[in-house]
Amino acid sequence: MPKVKTKSGAKKRFSLTGTGKIKRKHAYKSHILTKKTTKQKRNLTHAGLVSTADTVRVKLMLQI
Repeated sequence: MPKVKTKSGAKKRFSLTGTGKIKRKHAYKSHILTKKTTKQKRNLTHAGLVSTADTVRVKLMLQI
């Protein structure tokens, strides 16, 4: 059987923490930033964690 490849889009978007949780970035931080408040942009800067409902799907994409 050939090796199963990791989804390259998921590889760029997610990373693992030391405890095995999956880290992600917030959406809406890339463009059209002039109409967003400073507080909104600041809160989008911090990384978040993938929800427990989606962790199985993301782990399958990352082949963990």
